[in-house]
Amino acid sequence: MKSDISEIEPVFYGSATVGERGQLVIPAEARKGMDITPADKLLVLGSPQVNMLIMVKAEHLTGFMSKMTGILKQFKE
Repeated sequence: MKSDISEIEPVFYGSATVGERGQLVIPAEARKGMDITPADKLLVLGSPQVNMLIMVKAEHLTGFMSKMTGILKQFKE
């Protein structure tokens, strides 16, 4: 069953502090909730205009983009 975007509720997992080398630790609850494990690739997207970063597991974004490409091809035809 697909959820409407308006039904999605955000979750606050805590905060992270950027270290001297630019590294940050993802809170344990976030790693558990999002099933993030060592060696997972996270893509970091952002908008400098509003100082916002978004992290997404690469496997999820690539699958989504693949589906969108298919939809756009159909739309063009």
